[in-house]
Amino acid sequence: MKTIFKRTTCLSGMIAASMLLGSCELDETIYSSIYTEAFYKTAADAEKGLIGAYGALKSLGAAPALTLVADFSDDLTYPRGVVGRNTLTLFTYDVNYTTQKSNARVNESPQHIWAASYNGIENANWVIAKVPDASMDETRKKQIIGEAYFLRAFYHWFLTKNFGDIVIKITPSYTEAEAITAKSPKADVYKQIYSDLDQALAAGLLSYPAVDKGRPSKEVVNALYAKAALYNEDYAKALEKAKEVINSNKYALMAEVKDVYRYDMEDAARIENMWAYEVDPISPGNSHQLVGLCGPPGSAAPAYAKTSYGSMFAYQAFFDSFDPKDKRRTLLDTNYIDKNGKVIAQKNITPITPQGVLIKKYQDPVSTIGFIPNIPIFRLPDMYLIAAEAEARLNGATAIAYGFINPVRKRAGLADLPIGLTKDAFIDAVLQERAWEFFAEGDRWYDLSRTDKFLTVIPKAVNSVYPVRNVQPKNKYFPIPQDEINANPKLEQNPDWK
Repeated sequence: MKTIFKRTTCLSGMIAASMLLGSCELDETIYSSIYTEAFYKTAADAEKGLIGAYGALKSLGAAPALTLVADFSDDLTYPRGVVGRNTLTLFTYDVNYTTQKSNARVNESPQHIWAASYNGIENANWVIAKVPDASMDETRKKQIIGEAYFLRAFYHWFLTKNFGDIVIKITPSYTEAEAITAKSPKADVYKQIYSDLDQALAAGLLSYPAVDKGRPSKEVVNALYAKAALYNEDYAKALEKAKEVINSNKYALMAEVKDVYRYDMEDAARIENMWAYEVDPISPGNSHQLVGLCGPPGSAAPAYAKTSYGSMFAYQAFFDSFDPKDKRRTLLDTNYIDKNGKVIAQKNITPITPQGVLIKKYQDPVSTIGFIPNIPIFRLPDMYLIAAEAEARLNGATAIAYGFINPVRKRAGLADLPIGLTKDAFIDAVLQERAWEFFAEGDRWYDLSRTDKFLTVIPKAVNSVYPVRNVQPKNKYFPIPQDEINANPKLEQNPDWK
């Protein structure tokens, strides 16, 4: 996506509409949105408009609220409790996200998810509304509109998995009144997501490896379809779409799991890492915090990063849950080698706990401007595990279901899952496999919340840093930011947060 994001910052500021503006008696034209007859006339206009729709992904990935909101809430990873990060782990955030604002960390909060995603939706809406009339190659025109439909579906899905019932926005806002919209039930949100993905699938998007870096291939559209359907408990659709991705044979599991995350194998890893937040290691460019967060304090370990702060770790209990033969455990570590070549023991990894466990998925020992590692959004193992879970929910722990989970285990160096599991035991095994496979990729919290397991799992995910975690039923979804409710008289707070 290096080529997608280079002009995003200035373009987004130019074409982004104000989604939920302060109430006003005037029906004011929103000039920050480009809808005039002077734009969206040419191929170059259309391409620039699409870059604006990608801009929200840049915003989400840079913080990255894309992953940190979930990872700081789950039972696998946790933050050093500074600059308001512990509110997610302790479930002490409020509807104003007061602590995040006070510590200038809104970019790591659900409030950023809301604002950035609706910015992306608005920009996608302009593309969908205006590009059909552009004078340009018809094949590329269809693809641009298809990408916009995909992005709109992705942003709506990202919103609904965080907030539940949300505002469905499928037309651009020519006036302030059009930007003020009520929420829709989650079921209707998923109907819209399906509709947008159907449009994207019909747009002639290319397949890997012909697709440009960072662009959604046809298979990535089906990947989002599969995952959205899983969250919607539409298991037949989830199974269908996951199988379409797998059976396309366009993607494959890499032989070595560590290679998926190596900073110097990014292009080779695209065979598995189907769609990602892509990084530009230039200035200005795209970057993210994960490299700096995951290394030890004081930039002490050259293999992790040129600069690291020791701000994000894995729970010891999670590390201990791995089979020692599991190759994915090598993406965590209980010691490190310092700048003098000395092995630093676990008890000295961080001053906040003698059981610090380092995360190695985002190592970047070479970058001094920005960071190299991409952040995965959809990887092929997700499709295998979605198919396994969906098959089991539909038909029980069948041989077909085993056939989907076992390739992921085999790549990890594990034996096949023991046969004879009950339906519920098999689904639990899939969820555990997902934890081992996708930790620190912004996935686990949503597995716990969509299955309502968060109420029993989270209170047990404690350590000396966080000895008590009082999660409540209302934490299934985050509160809609109070700023947005104040600005939109039609918007209601989530019921559990009133």
